[in-house]
Amino acid sequence: MTTNAANLQLALNWLKEVISGRLRMHLGQSETFEVSPLNLSSEPSSLSAFLEHYDPDFAEFTLLLLTLAPHLHPNFFSQIIAEHLPEGGDFPEFGGVKATHHRGILPTGETALFILAGDNLEKRLEVQQLFSPEHWFAQHHILGLEAVREGEPAMSGRLILDSEMVELLTTGVVSRPRFSIDFPAEYIETKMEWEDLVLNPKTLRQIREIETWISHNATLMNDWGMGKKIKPGFRALFYGPPGTGKTLTATLLGKQTGKEVFRIDLSRVVSKYIGETEKNLSRLFDKAEHKNWILFFDEADALFGKRTDIRDAHDKYANQEVAYLLQRIEGYNGLVILATNQRSNIDDAFIRRFQTIIHFPLPRPEERLLLWQKTFPPQIRLADDIDWGQIATRFELTGAGILNVTHYCALEFLSEKYNTLSGKQLEAAILREYVKEGKVV
Repeated sequence: MTTNAANLQLALNWLKEVISGRLRMHLGQSETFEVSPLNLSSEPSSLSAFLEHYDPDFAEFTLLLLTLAPHLHPNFFSQIIAEHLPEGGDFPEFGGVKATHHRGILPTGETALFILAGDNLEKRLEVQQLFSPEHWFAQHHILGLEAVREGEPAMSGRLILDSEMVELLTTGVVSRPRFSIDFPAEYIETKMEWEDLVLNPKTLRQIREIETWISHNATLMNDWGMGKKIKPGFRALFYGPPGTGKTLTATLLGKQTGKEVFRIDLSRVVSKYIGETEKNLSRLFDKAEHKNWILFFDEADALFGKRTDIRDAHDKYANQEVAYLLQRIEGYNGLVILATNQRSNIDDAFIRRFQTIIHFPLPRPEERLLLWQKTFPPQIRLADDIDWGQIATRFELTGAGILNVTHYCALEFLSEKYNTLSGKQLEAAILREYVKEGKVV
């Protein structure tokens, strides 16, 4: 048995002792409620790491185990109750509900009240504070209560342990979230390196400023005390024509600094139904919080465009959606990058919210020359009439456009349509890209 599994079993045995002690008191079989200390293995495990990091007290740790137990043993609570009530019968004091697919008992807030406080009203009120928004359980999105129908006691809601916390405590790792309706963001990565990136020198200098923030933010906010004066996180706006390296730059920033980058699909976030956009954004940011991810909002003008005058209810709620997104972005403690093709598409009122605004212009001839030289594979034999300097000067292409031309030429070469690429053939491939982009030839 692995150390983590062994420690989880010890924790469940301890929890069973806690529940049994409360049941004996409730049934008049004992007048005291004493529990032996939990002694875990000294070997490292995800459970011991959690205890070391958060240092929960008795009530907090008991509540954590109550929410975790059904994920480990479906009949955990049923067996304990059966041992103390062998003849069965209704036991409303214990709380708990049945689920659609889970056939065991799922604990509720009432279960926690019963086990931690019994009939002591003062203690029951103290236990309820474990579910307050100010408690670290809620602050770190660890556990909480399921919402109940209006008019029903709040503590009758199920105890909900965050799915990532379940995964962390049981397997020791948290898997990367998949793109879905509940998480409309796609993990992006690249095999390219910084030296493959060709940008205008001014653009590159500003990108280095973001790297500096990533490297020194903790010192700035904590050691220098700036956390009291400025908002957490860093917000950047990238603007420029398509294909100029905005997405690649965001991806390389993550690769360079060891942070995961997620591209948010705003078309999946924005909803025509009132309130749904805010719900989608809330799920996204709740998932990202405390992960230190880089969030990349591509085509951000879909939501951050010019605000409208309020003519009807739709306009009112559209502006509320933007205000909510701004609020969540400003509260996020990581790096948020918004990208747009035109800076003018972004409302001026939002501009002051960014720490930096970085222009990604069309590459100049000297940058296009570097792109051709870095992009074209050496396996393609070039005719003597190809002059990269002349090609770079004559044809205005973005990095993405140059890559498309290179891709086309490489496939033509591999299909053996020619064994040496001539200047005429290269120009034909470039003109093909011009037509595709809708440019006048």
